[in-house]
Formats: sequence, structure tokens, C-alpha cells
Amino acid sequence: MQFTIQQIAEALGAEADGQTSLTILRAAEPGDAGPTDLAMAMSPKYAEALKNGAARAAVLWDGADWKALGLEAAIFVQRPRRAMAGITAMLDRGQGIAPGIHPSAIIDPTAEIGADVAIGPLTVVGARAQIGAGSVIGAHCVVGMDAMLGEGALLREMVSIGARAQIGKRFIAQPGARIGGDGFSYVTPEVSGAENARKTLGDQGEAKAQSWLRIHSLGAVEIGDDVEVGSNCTVDNGTIRNTVIGSGSKLDNLVHVGHNTRVGRDCLLCGQTGVSGSVEIGNNVVLGGQTGVVDNIFIGDGVISGGGTKILSNVPAGRVIMGYPGIKMETHTDIYKAQRRLPRLARDVEALKKAVFKQPPSD
Repeated sequence: MQFTIQQIAEALGAEADGQTSLTILRAAEPGDAGPTDLAMAMSPKYAEALKNGAARAAVLWDGADWKALGLEAAIFVQRPRRAMAGITAMLDRGQGIAPGIHPSAIIDPTAEIGADVAIGPLTVVGARAQIGAGSVIGAHCVVGMDAMLGEGALLREMVSIGARAQIGKRFIAQPGARIGGDGFSYVTPEVSGAENARKTLGDQGEAKAQSWLRIHSLGAVEIGDDVEVGSNCTVDNGTIRNTVIGSGSKLDNLVHVGHNTRVGRDCLLCGQTGVSGSVEIGNNVVLGGQTGVVDNIFIGDGVISGGGTKILSNVPAGRVIMGYPGIKMETHTDIYKAQRRLPRLARDVEALKKAVFKQPPSD
């Protein structure tokens, strides 16, 4: 896979200068770049490393003096990370999954496979499943009965799509992702200690020890267009209604979404975030890494939670929160500053006590 500087610039809608016919084979960091590499030096601090490599061409910030950097050609971008998205998409060599259906794959005769679909070895496609045109299904994947994948899907190796899942266009699942496992939903024959503790905020009452009865998941998972899920990400089936992930949302590695939860459009759920069941998450929500969300609450549009936040109650739209429990970030920052001052405050109190108690009694 190779492109000229001019082709890359045109694809990015960016300006280029110098010898734009130079051929690029891959992208590289400035200090590691060779003669056929495109050095990613999009700010002055990265450009300093160009002298350690042998790059002839680089992506630079707008207005950079490319000749002074010893380059033969350059592409100029105003928004570096957006340029990274375009460049990496062009230079991505894929996973090498061969076109067509591998002989070891097991495809149910009632399944519908679209045009130009690639299916890797030892993959299983269930009854009445539908796989959209241009999709790429890696090795050891499972697409369950009555599941539907829209066109342009990419399933990396060992991805599981459960029965009845409905997934839109251009879905991407990284290795080991599991879509459509049953929800973690159980009940005891009589009121349990856990139920009492939740209701009273601490008292188990007189509940006796009991066995847990399984509540089956009759719902499925419904995913919109342009959704991506990371490695070992899990999205559970709904109990009655479907669990929903809105179009454009991205779920990082090891994210868990519980049964009946509905995630809105263009949300970002970062690594190790855990969302309990029956949560309503609005649009454009960002949950930082290791955010935990209790069940049966709502999170409004545009909410941002800092990493490690534990959300225990409803969050209104637009709020930025942090901490355990999650509160306004500025309030959390004030509390943190106060906590850091506690040792000094304790020393001051002790000094004040000594000064007061050492004074002789007044006449």
C-alpha cells in the first residue's frame, strides 16, 4: 500500500509543498522515520526529533518552515488528531483476512451472506443470520441465529455476536468482544438481604440465606451505525426490551454494558467502565476510564465523568463530574484541596491546644 504526498494531502483536504510526488509506504514517528516514511511531526516539539531519523517528508503544523527542517516535502494540517484519523485510515493494511469464505467456516444454509463478504477460518454463522455486503469476519467468530450485521462490518478474531442482535452499518469489534450475552439478573424466592440493604442503606433486616433464581434474557442487543467496541468488551441482552447502543458510540477495551441499558449517540465509554442494568445514557456522553454506574439511573446529554468516577445517582445534562460518589468536578477539586490541608490543620489545632492550656488562669 503506497501513496504520494499529493494523494495524501488531497485526501486530507490539506496543503502540501515540495516534492509532492514522493512515494510513502508507512507512517512513522519523526525519530524513527526512513526515506519512504511519512514522519508525524505535527508540532515543534515532535519536529525536533526529525534530525534523529532519515525522513524526506513529514506532516507538519500550519506555517512550519519545512525546508529548515531538512525535508523535501511536507503536508500542513491545522488539526493534528483529525489528520491522524485520515492518514491512519489510508495506511491501514488490515488483518490479511482472505476474500471469500474459508473452507473451515460453518455457514447455516439459511444464513444470508452479502456480496464481497470475507469470512475467516473456523467461524460459525447461525440460522437466518444476515451479514451485510463488504463485511469482514475474522477467524473463530460466531454470529448467532437471527442476528443481523449491516454492511461494512469488521469483526476481529474471536468475536461473538449473540442470537437476535441487530447491528447497523460499519460496525467494528476488536478481538474477544462479546455482544449479546445474557444479563446478570437473579432473584430470591423471598426478599433478600441485598434488597433490604439497598432499601435501608445498610440494614439487611431478618432476611435468611437463599439460593438465586435466574431471570432469562428475552431481549437482545440493538446497535446503530458506525459503532466500535474494544477488545473483551461485553454488552448484555435486555431482559424484555433490547439493550441499545446508539449510532457513532465507541466502547473501549473491557467496557461492560448491563442488560436493558440504553446508550445514546456519539458516546465515548473508556476502558474498564462498567454500566449496570437499566441505565439511560444520553447523547455525547463521555465516561472516563474505570467509571462505574449504578443501575436504574439516567445520565443526561453531554455529561463528562473523570476517570475512576462512581456515579450513584442521576446526572443532569452537561455536567462534568468526578470522584466517589461522582459530584461536580470543581466541588471535588475543592474537597481534594481541603483534604490535602488536613494534616497541616491538625498540626495547627494541636499547637493551638498547647498554647491555650499552657496559659495561667486569669485573675
